[in-house]
Amino acid sequence: MKIVWASTPSQEQEICELVRYLYSNVFPQYFSDHEIKRFEKLKVLYTSQKKFEEIGTLKDAFEVMTSIQTVISILELPYLDKRYSALFNKNAATLNDFGLYFPFEFEQFETVKNINKMTLSIYSKADNELLI
Repeated sequence: MKIVWASTPSQEQEICELVRYLYSNVFPQYFSDHEIKRFEKLKVLYTSQKKFEEIGTLKDAFEVMTSIQTVISILELPYLDKRYSALFNKNAATLNDFGLYFPFEFEQFETVKNINKMTLSIYSKADNELLI
């Protein structure tokens, strides 16, 4: 008999928050709003109850969270360094293995770093939430 611990609702919520963070804080640094909207249509990192059933175990949920956090950490570096290429691609593959579509490779981000740095995006979090 083997005991398997199922992923918890709080882990599922954390995964959803990490995906939202990628869309609102990381992707706008690299892609236009049009491209990000296309990612949504393509269901890049799409999370649903069915996806969470596929992730299933506590260990799997931690792997997914760690992979997303690693991707975020690498992409938020001031300058992308080639030495993180293998780590990025490994974590991207892990996300795909768990059914979270992530069709990117490190090289795609290398060429566009800082192009959209000063561009406003509808996906970005508002700098000022209160307008008077």
